[in-house]
Amino acid sequence: MRSARKRESPNCPQALDIFHTRQQHTYKVAQIGRRLAEHRLRKQADAAALHGLHPEVVEAACLAHDLGHPPFGHAAESELDNIVCDPTICGGKAEDADADGYEGNAQTFRILTKLAVRYGKDSPGLDLTRATLAATLKYPWLRDKSDAKKTSKWSAYACERKQFEWVREGCRDGFKTAEAELMDWADDIAYSVHDLEDFHRVGIIPWNEVVSEDLKDRVVRGAVTVWEKDPSVPADARARMDKALERIKRKLRMFPAVTQEVYDGAREQRRQVRNFCSTLIGNYVRAARLNDTLSGPAVIIETDAADEVRLLKYFARHYVIGLPALHAQQYGQKRIIRDLFEIFLKEGKADNLKLFPSRLRYIWEDNSDDKPARLAADCVASLTENEAYQLHHRLTGTNSGLVLDPIVR
Repeated sequence: MRSARKRESPNCPQALDIFHTRQQHTYKVAQIGRRLAEHRLRKQADAAALHGLHPEVVEAACLAHDLGHPPFGHAAESELDNIVCDPTICGGKAEDADADGYEGNAQTFRILTKLAVRYGKDSPGLDLTRATLAATLKYPWLRDKSDAKKTSKWSAYACERKQFEWVREGCRDGFKTAEAELMDWADDIAYSVHDLEDFHRVGIIPWNEVVSEDLKDRVVRGAVTVWEKDPSVPADARARMDKALERIKRKLRMFPAVTQEVYDGAREQRRQVRNFCSTLIGNYVRAARLNDTLSGPAVIIETDAADEVRLLKYFARHYVIGLPALHAQQYGQKRIIRDLFEIFLKEGKADNLKLFPSRLRYIWEDNSDDKPARLAADCVASLTENEAYQLHHRLTGTNSGLVLDPIVR
């Protein structure tokens, strides 16, 4: 799987043996997602029947959920969004633009329904069931810049409107399916727990700061500031984050090696870390329940669990994003994204497809009705990080590599 060569956490080749890749993250999400669905089937058989819940659909959606993420993660996603909306940044023309920009979830839907290869040209995509495709839609709407909720996150581009409307036929307007809700919650659990575990192992999370009474206000204030970017942030967000932090600190007291020792892989440290993570995952799996009616969201998450996951996700983001080396690294990675996009856009429009690796040529040949900026972004997003580095070297002349190595296979 190509996602094995894309990292879920900080991007550097040397980190491959430390930080789990998107493939590993995907497997963990799928495992948690199936467990969530099976648990609800056992506990709420009638509600599961009402929502048509199938563990296989949840698992399949979990396996597909990150396919649209480009190399170098969210920094590249943001960069692609900017240059697809305005390709003049990279030497393109205004008419090349696609106003939908770039979003990893929408790209996932595009891959599943159009770009992935299973049958012939007349049957693009993977030919998945309507239920499975609907379960991948974390944000079941198209982009709408006049609506704050639909501006930064959406699950399909306008060029896939026909497929999107077919998938959503019969679904409740504005609400995710039960399988999509469980996939989304499984993703949050895996991100907040497994990523945090990785960061702990390399000493990025300063647990002494997290549990410190003196610094409590700063930690909570930071989490609330992030939450306030959400239009639906509640008025009592500060109080809820305060309580969530206290609950997490109480759980940590059972595992002193996590907060009091520098991790070096000792047996007792590993045991405590694993048990701490297992405790959290178990709690959060049990915190999800199906709505007994068709009014409102299909899945309801206990408020305490949702708040704890929100806070843990803040830890993972805050302490990694603050690393000075990461900012420098992302600066260079964005430049690679821009350079590759410019080359793909220019040469694709000129029909100079012989310059492209064979695996990328059909994107332009089979989707000529789509905007050139969309096709250039497809090419960039389909690369692994190593392919992006090597192809950039070759196409910019800094290192041509071996003539028998196609780089992209």
